[in-house]
Amino acid sequence: MAKFLITRQRADVTQVRAAVDEWIRFVNPGGYSGDACFTRGGWRNLYPKAPDMRKAETQSLSDGELFYIIHNGIRLTGMPAWGGADPDADEDSWKLAHFIRHLPQLTADDLVAMKRLNPKGPHELEEEEEIDEFLRGEGKSAPSHQH
Repeated sequence: MAKFLITRQRADVTQVRAAVDEWIRFVNPGGYSGDACFTRGGWRNLYPKAPDMRKAETQSLSDGELFYIIHNGIRLTGMPAWGGADPDADEDSWKLAHFIRHLPQLTADDLVAMKRLNPKGPHELEEEEEIDEFLRGEGKSAPSHQH
């Protein structure tokens, strides 16, 4: 329980990279950067509105507060609980808290790298394969692009 009470932890580069993976895999599969990440794609009409996690309102929370919110969620809002039964064993929520701390410093290169990590559906994979075949000269014509 001591880890739960820590209000400030410094994350190193490895921890931040691990947190990016957690962010994409669990919380934000769209790969958005924290700028109203939940207001895009299906989370538009939440009340209260999801915060921009890069702004002072969120960044001023202690690491312990961020952990608590991630682990336990916020009742009667769109914020689910992500943690398991044992807070002491919940490394993933700590990774996400560290990543939220890093959001204001994300660069354009970071966003490109995060987008590459996003899961892809069968249609996107097929389209990428068509493009690769075309570029190798193996395709019959330019690939079709559909939305």
